Amino acid sequence: LLSLSRRVGVCLVPALAKEESREVLRQLRVSWPSSSGCSAFPDTVSALKRALGRSSCATACEQGPGTATLPEDVICKVHLKSFVEQQGLVGYDPNLDVLVVTEGKLRSLAELQQAVLQCTVSNPVALPASCFPDIGSCCSILHVVNCEEEFQQQQLDLLWRILDPGAHTALQKHLVCGPVKVTNPSSPIGADQYFQLRKHQMYEASVMKYGELAQDEAWTEVIDTLTVAAIRFEMLSTAHRSQITLDLEDSSISTKGTKSGAFVMYNCARLATLFDTYQRAVEQGTYPPLPPVSELNFSCLREEGEWLLLFNYLLPFPEVLQQAAQLPAPTKGIRITANTETVCKFLIQLSMDFSSYYNRVHVLGEPFPHLFDQMFARLRLLGAVRDMFHSALATLHLPPLSQI
Repeated sequence: LLSLSRRVGVCLVPALAKEESREVLRQLRVSWPSSSGCSAFPDTVSALKRALGRSSCATACEQGPGTATLPEDVICKVHLKSFVEQQGLVGYDPNLDVLVVTEGKLRSLAELQQAVLQCTVSNPVALPASCFPDIGSCCSILHVVNCEEEFQQQQLDLLWRILDPGAHTALQKHLVCGPVKVTNPSSPIGADQYFQLRKHQMYEASVMKYGELAQDEAWTEVIDTLTVAAIRFEMLSTAHRSQITLDLEDSSISTKGTKSGAFVMYNCARLATLFDTYQRAVEQGTYPPLPPVSELNFSCLREEGEWLLLFNYLLPFPEVLQQAAQLPAPTKGIRITANTETVCKFLIQLSMDFSSYYNRVHVLGEPFPHLFDQMFARLRLLGAVRDMFHSALATLHLPPLSQI
């Protein structure tokens, strides 16, 4: 899910984005669309008001006797149900009927429009000429919204369609996320508190494993990266439609626990350390340089763990990426599914099997010529595993760690 914002023609738009949430997203290194501070924002709201005045779906809000007093910022009401029926739209909540349009709703809509206008396309040359000059018309707009706010986001979706019937609004889809619960909460916890708690736990777990850490930028970056990895795996290892239950106890996070993304980062770092050690030995003349693949004897790979890495991970990896990264073809419905958990579960299982193999097999053996064939074959195999780690982590926007 986090990689979707980088794909060509996809713009993630925030549902009811809040400033405090954006700070947590920044700490998690997520580039979330924002129109805050945009000079064109008031003009966009004014343009939406003019479109509202011209719409046949909008009618004035009449204040009759015995009715509740309307808020001051109410502009009019829009008949969503009749619009859905006229357009033949499917997949919307059948309870959608009349929406009372306020200044606040138009500001939210203006924010979404500005986010689309800021959507960058990584390879515009490959896009058809009809997409220009309005890049927004090429976008697939994906509303990422929690299950509690799905109804309100559908209202905003339809209001957007009514007021801006351009081609890009016809490509709106909704990705609905299940609730996030906390086990035995002593008090409500916000996103920022959750992030800081995980960061503190990661630091404490690292101190327990490696001893007192140096207070320098290198260790700060390592802890930050491990924290981001732990949170992303914790959130994305569960299918987005399902409920996530967070265990906030100290025992729930570890630098070497299969429940944590830090376990994946740890094993990725082990591979980096292995190849750094080998390279230093080559420079010192202990080992010869790694020969080309064509000169290697892969029949030396006789360990069951080596073939497990090949057949269970290296060969099926392209298919795993395809399942995780490609959104389903457009359908008549508005909901969409993204298999974000596929890569996370793949990496965790890979880390478990690689760790088991690496703990059992001595890759860099004694510098005897008759042992080099097996060492070279193993290094080539693990080099491919290392590259696979890096590619899979890149889909989650996580940098590989060279050491922990």
